[in-house]
Amino acid sequence: MRVPARCASRAHRVRQPRPGRYISVAVGAAQPTVPHGRLETMGGPLEPPELRMFLESLSPGELLSGTVAALERFGVFVALDDGPDHPVFPGVGLITIPELSWLRIESASDVVAVGQRVTCEFLAFDTWNAEARLSLRATRPDPFQTFADRVVVGQELPGRVTKLIPFGAFVEVAKGIEGLVHNRELASAPVAAPEDVVRLGDEVTVVITDIDRERRRLALSRRRAKQGDRRRQP
Repeated sequence: MRVPARCASRAHRVRQPRPGRYISVAVGAAQPTVPHGRLETMGGPLEPPELRMFLESLSPGELLSGTVAALERFGVFVALDDGPDHPVFPGVGLITIPELSWLRIESASDVVAVGQRVTCEFLAFDTWNAEARLSLRATRPDPFQTFADRVVVGQELPGRVTKLIPFGAFVEVAKGIEGLVHNRELASAPVAAPEDVVRLGDEVTVVITDIDRERRRLALSRRRAKQGDRRRQP
């Protein structure tokens, strides 16, 4: 097993590689936190056989409990209650940032803290890193599906412009629920750029034109709305 550069510092001090690059490192025999297996050097196997057996015994959808061991920019390591420890990482389980919450978050600390107990859904065995990919959000109701249950295509909703992109504007119509208003749906007249029509923070009225439950996407139209907008004061 190779150790990803994101965590190489936990195993051995090395020169900083390019982001995302995978490297092989040596783990000295003095590492007191490695309870299982014999770790070999420079490209040798780092994966204890009992760890692989444990990970291969897991099934997608299975619930696993543990304790948050470390917060990283890419996700959260979880020390699982069952199974062996990881020879390098703080925990065998990893929850990536997107799998922490259904809502948009800035960092892992917005959702969990070190030492917090969590129950997650097992997604897959990451054979490259010998870790269990987990999802915390899968154990909680999806707010998009809840929202989709109570609205219909053609319904008017108030919203607030949260982001402008070259081909449209995102409008938040409920907490954590945003939809895209394409440029062609911003106004009756052709729109070259969304900034020509709306600004960040503007309160607008939109009409739902499509609800994609599978991809969790909401399409909206401002030009079809009957009510007017209220522009944010600078």
